[in-house]
Amino acid sequence: MKKTALAAGALALLLAAASCSEKKEATPAADAQKAPETATVKVESDTFEPTTNIRYYYMDSVMVNYDLVKTFNETNLRTMTELQNAQNSREKELNQLASNIEQKMRNNGYLSEASYNADVAELNKKQQSAQNYLASLQSKAQQEALGQQQELLDSIDNFLAEYNRTRHYDAILLYAPGEHFNPALDVTEDIVKGLNERYLKSHPSIADKK
Repeated sequence: MKKTALAAGALALLLAAASCSEKKEATPAADAQKAPETATVKVESDTFEPTTNIRYYYMDSVMVNYDLVKTFNETNLRTMTELQNAQNSREKELNQLASNIEQKMRNNGYLSEASYNADVAELNKKQQSAQNYLASLQSKAQQEALGQQQELLDSIDNFLAEYNRTRHYDAILLYAPGEHFNPALDVTEDIVKGLNERYLKSHPSIADKK
């Protein structure tokens, strides 16, 4: 079975491991004989000839090295910068209006309460307008991020289908922490290379920059 998953600014991998053992009362003599605790040492897996027709890959490597993801990251950075600039601009404008109202009130510039209320109402109207505008920008950014996630998944799925036409693996699995595979079955580098070759071929302008 082929497993694909996405990690954005977007992938979360679930790690679950639990073990239970019966608790037994220990005597002072038994406690004295216990061996001192030692730190867990990571054991590197040996590479050996595979006996199955299964391969696997690391999504984190795809996310770091796939040029499509790099393009998404650049786009999202520009979007977040534009959003921040818009927020700063609206806040500056509203703060200035509020300051003008306060200063005018202190200098007895309002000839009537109706005049003061009109300025306050205008400030509240612009505050609401700014909130709506920023909310629309945030919603648009979220929709774009969701679209990018789906595009990335589709891109990987389509590539793996083509990739496996000539290899005929029974499965190409997505590695997750807690799973164990023979390192000889790792095809991450091959997949990243193929993804980038296909992406750059369809985006010659990006290929020219490299």
